Amino acid sequence: MRGPAPAPHTTSRRRRARRTAVAATSAALLLPLLGAAPAGPPGGSPPLQSAFAAAADTYHVPQSVLLGVSYLQSRWDAHGGAPSVAAGYGPMHLTDARAALAGAAHHSEGTEDARGDQARPPLLPTAAEPADSALPDRLTSLPRAAALTGIPADRLRADPASNIAGGAALLAAAQQHLGAPLSKDPADWYGAVATFSGADDSATADAYAREVFQVMREGERRTTDLGQRVTLAAQPGLRADTAQLGRTGLRASDTDGTECPRTVSCEWIPAPYEQFGQDDYGNHDVGDRPASQRIRSIVIHDTEGSWDGVLDLIKDPTYVSWNYSLRSTDGHIAQHVKAKDVAWHAGNWYVNATSIGIEHEGFLASPDAWYTEAMYRSSARLVRYLAAKYRIPLDRQHILGHDNVPGPTTSTVPGMHTDPGPYWDWRHYFALLGKPFHATAGPRGGLVTILPGYSANRPEYTGCATAGRPCAVHGSSEVRLYTAPDEKAPLIKDIGLRPGGEDSTTDVNDVASRVSTGQQYAVAGRDGDWTAIWYLGRKAWFKNPGKQPTAVDASGLVVRPRPGLTDIPVYGRAYPEAAAYPAGVPVQDVSPLPYRLPAGQSYAVGDTVPGEYYYAVTYAPDTHRVVVGKDRYYEIQYGHRVAYVRAADVQVVPSRS
Repeated sequence: MRGPAPAPHTTSRRRRARRTAVAATSAALLLPLLGAAPAGPPGGSPPLQSAFAAAADTYHVPQSVLLGVSYLQSRWDAHGGAPSVAAGYGPMHLTDARAALAGAAHHSEGTEDARGDQARPPLLPTAAEPADSALPDRLTSLPRAAALTGIPADRLRADPASNIAGGAALLAAAQQHLGAPLSKDPADWYGAVATFSGADDSATADAYAREVFQVMREGERRTTDLGQRVTLAAQPGLRADTAQLGRTGLRASDTDGTECPRTVSCEWIPAPYEQFGQDDYGNHDVGDRPASQRIRSIVIHDTEGSWDGVLDLIKDPTYVSWNYSLRSTDGHIAQHVKAKDVAWHAGNWYVNATSIGIEHEGFLASPDAWYTEAMYRSSARLVRYLAAKYRIPLDRQHILGHDNVPGPTTSTVPGMHTDPGPYWDWRHYFALLGKPFHATAGPRGGLVTILPGYSANRPEYTGCATAGRPCAVHGSSEVRLYTAPDEKAPLIKDIGLRPGGEDSTTDVNDVASRVSTGQQYAVAGRDGDWTAIWYLGRKAWFKNPGKQPTAVDASGLVVRPRPGLTDIPVYGRAYPEAAAYPAGVPVQDVSPLPYRLPAGQSYAVGDTVPGEYYYAVTYAPDTHRVVVGKDRYYEIQYGHRVAYVRAADVQVVPSRS
């Protein structure tokens, strides 16, 4: 759950020697260009648009190719010289694995039982040992750029213009290595773009290049984190020479059995379903979804570890699993568990049984360890495909963060995970999903959709590196909640997270008093620049000024306690009533959480779900049962996490006031 500190990586002497030889060969190819390498003007770097033009001219790379590659890597942001989750720097995401963040995957931390099924003994975390493997080319582009350009590595990290020059040199070297001319026509650069990805298989390199050329065809423009406007003019008629991919010599990947759209690169790296004792097996359950159970949600995770360590963890039959992993450098996808089967990932068995879990290489408590555009786009393509296939609505009640999954019982609430955290850009992600958030009603709509501007919204967080110490100032998807319309008022408390009544904190992992982009809540009041919502059974205030709003108006259905009831229980899972269980399947408690939903309050409805329990406690699938009761539940947006209320306890009404 907490981002680990940077740690050095090692590599084999043989791999190091091979890379040095390749760098020397590429440098020789570029010798006529080195004397013209941009040195950077005194007093600072030139405007980014000019830097792209200068680097393109110096290294004879079409400017649109350079802009397209940079957009897919970083959206032209510099990130203040801080590395991405894959140790990539600057607008071109030049990688230097010596600075990579390392640590155990997030399933190996905390107290959350990833399976979340009380019918079995808890599956508690164990630390995973990272693999000692040689570094792939995708993690070493910065030192190669330094060798090609003569620009020191520290300048390639910190100076955007130098970084762009380094990226241009790598593209030119890739083009010449393929035996292709330094053409002015961007259509001739498909193979070089594919090579720039650093992928070691042709499918990933091809998917990366296709995405870059799609950006070039559509064009882009945005204001970067340096406050500079950068424009890539659209080239709708651009057609790439995709046959160049065959000259790269990259291996074919194993796509057999994968459930992915054709527009991404995807390989099958199975999670083992093995029996290793009389009652022990792992690391998932065989199912028959969606025939046996509807797949209702997709859960977004971050790995809290590097790609290789995550793959080591998924291969362990004694522990956890999830359906897909995504790599930061190029958006490559590995599938581990079929959609029909139930992975152990969310910490809530009811959610596990009805969801698909997707891990993204990243660190929630490292705000400057940014996610690449390549990974965001590949993830969005995968989620769109899964949502269409299984009829999952594209909204924040069905596309959940792991931090939105409720504890199934009172005792589990404090240990639930908090990834992907406040630095995941939900606003951008849903725009890529084709479902951007916007106002859907006027001020009397009765609901609000949380929607801060990611870059400008910078609430203070603590505890990223040291408990109680401020995190780096950074854009965020989340908005803080107070007990009154005043930033000096106490934060909202969560009695489930802190049963002793302790105050909430600004710690990066403390979700007690935060709402997230795209979530919807019923309006409880307004006071000038402040808006109140119903949250965790009480009125919660957040700042929502007209000139820089953090929410927009919406309308929809809400639940309220039935007339005559003073309050009703709230649940972390929607299990069936006792009478629904057949002989041989132990009755599971329908145990309420420590929360209540009082009369007079309203909460946004996300879905109507049956009381349902998937009984799967043995290795043999023929003993598994899906128990469905007569009770119905509503999933609601109760706090930062979703929750469930019994349909018999509530009335459903329009939110409009």
